[in-house]
This record gives sequence, C-alpha cells and structure tokens, in this order.
Amino acid sequence: MSVVKEILSFNEKFVEEKQYEKFVSDKFPDKKIVILTCMDARLTELLPNALGLKNGDAKIIKNAGAVLSHPFGSAMRSILVALYALGAEEVVVIGHHDCGMSAIDPAKMIHDMEERGIEQQTLKTLEAAGVDLKSWLRGFDSVESNVSHSVDLIKNHPLLPPGTKVHGFVIDPGTGRLDTVALAD
Repeated sequence: MSVVKEILSFNEKFVEEKQYEKFVSDKFPDKKIVILTCMDARLTELLPNALGLKNGDAKIIKNAGAVLSHPFGSAMRSILVALYALGAEEVVVIGHHDCGMSAIDPAKMIHDMEERGIEQQTLKTLEAAGVDLKSWLRGFDSVESNVSHSVDLIKNHPLLPPGTKVHGFVIDPGTGRLDTVALAD
C-alpha cells in the first residue's frame, strides 16, 4: 500500500471515530504568536512540545531553513496575514541546528534536477529570464546568521505593525533546547 493510501485509510478511521475532537480550535492563535520555522520532519512534534504549544496556540509557517528570502514573498505575506487578520501580535523565527539548508549544494541540486528529467533547455530558459538558480537554491553557512537575517527583514518590513515584537531562536532538533538569537524588548 502506498503512503498516500495509508494516509487516506487512517483518515477515514480518524474521522469516523471522531479523533479530531481533541484538536478542535478556531483560526485565531490563542497565544497570539506567529512562528516561522523549518520544514524539517524532526520538528513536526518536537517544536510545539518544546514550546509548550497545543493545537490552536500559534500560527506556524514552515519552509526550508526558516529562510525569509524575499520581503514580499509568500512567507512574509503569511506573517502579515497572521498579524493583521488572524490576531497574532508577536513574530518568532526558529531555525535549528543540523539544518539541511546549511548543506545544500546548488550545483548538485541542479544536476539532480537534470537526472530526474528537467530539460537542459528549461534551465537555460530560466537563466535567460534572469533567474539565478544557484543563488536561489543556495542555503546558508550559519543558522544563527540566517535567523538574525530573517528577524531583521521582518522587523524592518514597511508593512509590519509598529511595535510588533520579533524574536529569533535556534532549536536543537535532538533535545528541543532553545538558544536565543534575538529577543525583542
């Protein structure tokens, strides 16, 4: 059975047995925070548990490396939606040690794309259109610097509500311990 078929089978039982009832909440975060963090699978349950969060406490935005790569990209838009439309009042950026984004080799990833069927012409077309794939795919050297960079982009965003506190941390994916990178007053 494929993973997706297993998921669908489990979901049918989950709904039938009303296992969802313990997760019932509304769309507004009870703790009034929005978190930008990494999509690393080790953080799926660890992060909320290490922060003492239950379902409905926070808006959690996940992407590769908790990288805020563009001030007007989808991650920043999600942060602003959480702040303006969903009741969040503070922003927390949480990167993690041993992040896969710190080891990304753009040249290898481009090679892997070709190996998996992306045509060389597609890559050339993107390059001709001004897309620098190597820069776009590049990770980061320091998780602390990456978190600090994301915190700074958020804090200095022209649409951030004045007075919004923006914090930055790095979590240990083995123990859940948080190290402070930036703590708002």
